[in-house]
Amino acid sequence: MAIWGRWLAYRRAQRARMDQLRGPGRHSRIGQDLDSDRRHLGDLEERLAHDEQLEHDLLGSTLPLRVSGRPSPDTPAATSGGVDPDSPAALPGTAADPAGGPQGRGPAGDAGPATTASDRLVPAGRGGAVGGGGGRAARRDFGPAGTPFNRQSPFYVGFVGALGVLVAYGVWQAVSELTTVVTLLAVAFFLTLALDPLVGGLTRRGLRRGFAVTLVFLGVLAVFGLVGWVVFPPVTQQATELANNAPNFIGNLLQNSWVQDLDHRYQLLARIQEEVDRRVADGNLWAGVFGGVLDAGKVIASGVFSTLTVLVLTLYFMASLPSVKHAAYSLVPASRRPRIMSLAEEIMRRVGSYAIGQVCVAAINACCAYLMMSWLDLRFAAVLAVTVGFLGLVPMVGATLGAVVVAVVAFFDQPEKALVVIVYFIVYQQIENYMVMPRIMQRTVSVPGAVTIVAALAGGTLLGMLGALLAIPVAAGLLLIYDEVLVPRQRQH
Repeated sequence: MAIWGRWLAYRRAQRARMDQLRGPGRHSRIGQDLDSDRRHLGDLEERLAHDEQLEHDLLGSTLPLRVSGRPSPDTPAATSGGVDPDSPAALPGTAADPAGGPQGRGPAGDAGPATTASDRLVPAGRGGAVGGGGGRAARRDFGPAGTPFNRQSPFYVGFVGALGVLVAYGVWQAVSELTTVVTLLAVAFFLTLALDPLVGGLTRRGLRRGFAVTLVFLGVLAVFGLVGWVVFPPVTQQATELANNAPNFIGNLLQNSWVQDLDHRYQLLARIQEEVDRRVADGNLWAGVFGGVLDAGKVIASGVFSTLTVLVLTLYFMASLPSVKHAAYSLVPASRRPRIMSLAEEIMRRVGSYAIGQVCVAAINACCAYLMMSWLDLRFAAVLAVTVGFLGLVPMVGATLGAVVVAVVAFFDQPEKALVVIVYFIVYQQIENYMVMPRIMQRTVSVPGAVTIVAALAGGTLLGMLGALLAIPVAAGLLLIYDEVLVPRQRQH
């Protein structure tokens, strides 16, 4: 006992010396850390036990399950050789019930390999082998999982690339077949953006959007009806007169001294008469004439149908534009939604303002041309003014084409009038380009001249007059995206 007492005293002295070396409060801090770890481990065990019980309650009634061998707070601890005999919660077929129970895992006493936490919620009979009995709950081993597919392999890259090319080709073919439908949708949407500022102005004054859309649409129809009522009667009358007086125009042209001098030098009339006689003698001429008449009828019917379709689509787009924009903005991530919304609204504002400005410029051109032709007492002034107005909607080249048409008609009437027409349009183009256009377009699109020319040529090549009309607002939208998105991103690198 004396030796044991000396040993205890030695150990106490050694422990006191170690406490002095480690500093004051060392044991208290270690104890606090151990207590915190124990509490954290206890919380984790309680949470895991709760999750196991919840999963078993949800799936246990329809699927035979194997739970973890780790004891839960409600189940006594199980050992590798047996289970607490007082435990009524031992589950059959687990480490807590080595005998197997009703579903059986082998002969009594053959517990098989102990289960782990990764074996929870694995259906019986669908995994690896569990016991030696091979009963209803016997698990089969399907082998380890294979390695993931290498997405950088040449086969995978080539397959995905070929699939993408096929999908793009299919989409292109579908769009090519639906060119007419896509064109009508584009025109209707363009008109919707052009009329939406008017609808917005009425709604800001307290009108409901449906009522505002109805008023704007009826106003547009009234304007077109008024223009038709004022313009079409003289247009049809003068067009008929133009067709009837075509031989007289040709006779007056042939009596012109300048034309007679050219005919004397190059025999133009003889060559023209010979070509006309050859065409008339050809049997295919009449087939082509009748075919042209049928084609003209088809074009007229198609134009009427397309016009009605565009009007109906425009009405629907105007009524549902806020909901369409809201649905489109909902697809954008919330973090980028405000910026995308501001860019989209600015693009649509520019497109609408450009359309209104272009219509105003074309209307001014038509009115001034009509006044000039009326002053010259040029026949068919109404027809030519309407032609100049519609051609004026085409950017860059529309006004020039209108001037050429008027000059040709004036030349057939009197060559002196054609000279006056040419001088007028040259002067008017300068005034329009440097005074009228900047004042109207100063708050709309700001597109450089070179980009305007390239966009108009590209749009005209793709979709004709409609493409040239839509090309400039599209170019304005692309320039806005370039200035607000691409340039700031490049400055950050």
